[in-house]
Amino acid sequence: MSSAQPPAAALPAAGLPAAARPTVADTTHLRRVFGACPSGVTAIGAVVDGVPVGLAASSFTSVSLDPPLVSVCIARTSSTWPLLARAPRIGISILSAAQAQAGRQLAARQPDRFAGLTWHATADGAVLLADASGWLDTSIEAQIPAGDHDIIVLRVHDLDASHDIHPLVFHASRFHRLEHI
Repeated sequence: MSSAQPPAAALPAAGLPAAARPTVADTTHLRRVFGACPSGVTAIGAVVDGVPVGLAASSFTSVSLDPPLVSVCIARTSSTWPLLARAPRIGISILSAAQAQAGRQLAARQPDRFAGLTWHATADGAVLLADASGWLDTSIEAQIPAGDHDIIVLRVHDLDASHDIHPLVFHASRFHRLEHI
């Protein structure tokens, strides 16, 4: 990997004087730059008070193999996370390329985000979507404040995946499918 800087023309604002460039304080610009890195899309869900509760998250990542840990970042303004945080187990479904509508539905602020979706709950109440490319049954290990979000570290109790089912990808504020090259 080269440590040489790319030419100024390769970076959209690099040739502008510092005063004319967007800054990190410009949240629209910050979101656009963060969106340059593609990520997977997950459904986070659990049965709470007898009802499936969930949300979509694209900030999912692996953390540790021993112990098995993953994380997701949740906005502090989320009204859904406080409900999910009460659940003993939380399901994470790695959405497939065919589940873009499910991703939009779970990201929307509507009362029944699971309406019309095929899902099941584990014995401990983790909600998992059918036809996902992978799933994890987790519990909360730690919650770490980080700016306007919390980093939720989750311990993995059970999991599986099918690499034959292509995942849904979030890039530049839109859903995409992976293509083999």
